Amino acid sequence: MVETEKLAKQTIAFYKKTFESTFATLDMLQEQTQRMLKMQMDLMTGMPEEGKKVINDWVKVYKKSCDEFKAAVEDKFKDVESYFPEKSKK
Repeated sequence: MVETEKLAKQTIAFYKKTFESTFATLDMLQEQTQRMLKMQMDLMTGMPEEGKKVINDWVKVYKKSCDEFKAAVEDKFKDVESYFPEKSKK
């Protein structure tokens, strides 16, 4: 049983690290895309300010949703990790 529990903890740790790494990569990609979009909008002198505001609002909603998703996943990892509490060593 101890080996099974150890394997489960290692698997959870692997999935958590994979999620964190993947999310960080996607977040960097999103930030780079956002910077490029801002540069493009700054060069578009004919674009109405209302259109720029809509795009900026869309970016903010997207970022907020990503942050909420990440927080929810991290919360669930904590829940799963709590199924395997550390045993005190005597």
